[in-house]
Amino acid sequence: MLSVRNLSKTFSGPRSKIVLAGVGLDLRQGEYIAVMGESGSGKSTLLNLIAGLERPDSGSVALDGVDFTALDDDALTLLRRRNMGFVFQAFHVLPYLTVAQNVALPLMLTGVPDREMANRVEQMLDAVGLGGFADSMPRELSGGETQRVAIARALVHRPRLVLADEPTGNLDAESAAQVLELLRRRVKSEGAAAILVTHSQQAAATADRIYMLSGRGLKEMA
Repeated sequence: MLSVRNLSKTFSGPRSKIVLAGVGLDLRQGEYIAVMGESGSGKSTLLNLIAGLERPDSGSVALDGVDFTALDDDALTLLRRRNMGFVFQAFHVLPYLTVAQNVALPLMLTGVPDREMANRVEQMLDAVGLGGFADSMPRELSGGETQRVAIARALVHRPRLVLADEPTGNLDAESAAQVLELLRRRVKSEGAAAILVTHSQQAAATADRIYMLSGRGLKEMA
């Protein structure tokens, strides 16, 4: 489903830095993998390149056979909007919208009719254990609950690929474990695939496969 081939990225400046060199990765539908590495190893850069948020210096990223590097910015934005879901460490839940409105955002952007949107938001909130929180504001939620909102938002439009960047970095151990289990369960049940970027061994252990990013390369752990 996802094919990454010979991906390379160098950040220019007074001291040019090679962040990634010749990285390759294949991800099948239903797979949930983790990418680990030390701070500064290029984990977030790899995720940004896979998402099409940054352009590689060389190499390719293809989703269902569509090569991102061959698309212009408008086509790439549309592909990302329809086919990807994102979960971040900092949640990025909009504080002036209700829980339901936050979750509905991807559906609004893709033009889903109002009645269907309401039904899908309700179903997704029930699925993540927030059925009674539709009208709540983010400030009324705990960290774990807020991340559940982010997971619901990432999955409500039924994306092909979910990208999670340190999604438990701001959570306590108990909330982190619950969020990781929820993320894995929902990704699998929705028929998506997911890449979890993390520095946590405990988080990575929930994945089907674990990769280590170091020395600019990506290697699967035994």
